[in-house]
Parts: sequence; structure tokens; C-alpha cells
Amino acid sequence: MTPQRVTLITLGVADLAASRGFYARLGWQEHGESQQNVAFFQMQGAVLGLFPLAELAKDQGRPDTPLGRGAMTLAQNFATEAEVDTAFAAALAAGGTALKPPEKVFWGGYSGYWADLDGHVWEVAMNPFWPLNDDGSLTLP
Repeated sequence: MTPQRVTLITLGVADLAASRGFYARLGWQEHGESQQNVAFFQMQGAVLGLFPLAELAKDQGRPDTPLGRGAMTLAQNFATEAEVDTAFAAALAAGGTALKPPEKVFWGGYSGYWADLDGHVWEVAMNPFWPLNDDGSLTLP
């Protein structure tokens, strides 16, 4: 068993149809295993799921708990600042909300933040100290 891994990230969403459309506009392709009440997107070695908020709370065993949003960041690293700018613009064009436009940052890289329709925060970044693998995946040096 490898304990240091994440294989599935599930985001609770208010309107599954709207969220499906948003991620489709970003260019994400929904996997055939998706069902009426859940959407899955295959990533590199992991899966992103979209699940209605109330159903997610019920599935977690806390049906009366209002689930929060925006308390964590999902990140995509890119090889260049231009790729970061392109990804940020694509998110906004798809209906995302700009939180912080990409800019040079104190740690020596370049990054910005946007939120999806439900306030889930995404960072787009270029880190010159973390070169990407040929397939775009990240392995810490």
C-alpha cells in the first residue's frame, strides 16, 4: 500500500449540470463512467469528481452540515508564463471568477488564482524550480 497519494478529488457543487458545462468549456472531457448524479474526469493518475453538495454531505454521513468552499487550492503547473496566462484566460472565458491575475510572485515563480462556479479555488502557476515531466506531470526534484 502506498499511503502518500490522492486518487480521487470530489468537489461538491450546487448545480451539477452547470458545473459539467463549465469544466467542458475548460476543455475537460467527462469520462464514460459518469452517471446522472456524478461526473468524473480522468486526470494524470487521478480522477476529479463533481457531486451535488447535499448528496456529498449525505454520503459523508453528515446530511445536515453545510459544506464549505474555497478552503483549499487545486493547482495546475505549467512550463511557461504564457501557458499560465492562457489557462487563466480560458478559465475566465468558461465562466470562472478571477481571484488574482497571474503575476510574478515572491517565491520566484508566476501564478494566479481563479474560482469555479462553486467557489472552488484553482491556482495556475509556473515554478522555475519544479520542471514538469514530458507528459506535464510533476515530480518534485
